[in-house]
Amino acid sequence: MNFKDIHIGQMVKALVAERGIDMPRICNFFKYSEDNIEQMYKEKSMDSEVLLKWSKLLQYDFFRIYSQHLILYAPPALLDKKADSKKTSLPLFRKNIYTKEIINYILNQILTGNMSRNEVMKRYRIPKTTLYKWISKQENNGK
Repeated sequence: MNFKDIHIGQMVKALVAERGIDMPRICNFFKYSEDNIEQMYKEKSMDSEVLLKWSKLLQYDFFRIYSQHLILYAPPALLDKKADSKKTSLPLFRKNIYTKEIINYILNQILTGNMSRNEVMKRYRIPKTTLYKWISKQENNGK
C-alpha cells in the first residue's frame, strides 16, 4: 500500500473487483451511468460525499487511507501556546492510530536498513517507547 501517493479511484476499483459487486448494483446505488462510474475509477481524488458512499457500499473506510497518510507524511504541528488555548467545535484526537499495515511498513523500513530507529522516530514522530514496543512484539512473535 502506497500511503504517499494515493489514487483513490484505483483503490475503489480494486475493491469492487475483489468484492465482486456488479455494475448494475453500483449504478443503482449511486444513480449514475456506467460511464460515470468508470470515470470515478480514473479519478485520483473524489468528493468526500462520493467517497462516503463508496465506503458504505464496499464496507471499507477509505478515509482511513488519508489518515494514515497524515500520520506518516504530515509536518508536525507548530507548538504555539496561543493555538493551544483556543477552543474548537471540532473533535480533538489525543493520539495517532497506527494500523497493522503502518506498523509493518515502519518495522520493515528498519529491518531492511532503509531507515534507522532514530530516523523513523524523527521522520514519523513516533515516540521511542512506542517504537521499541513494536520491535519487541515483532521479536517475540518471530521466535
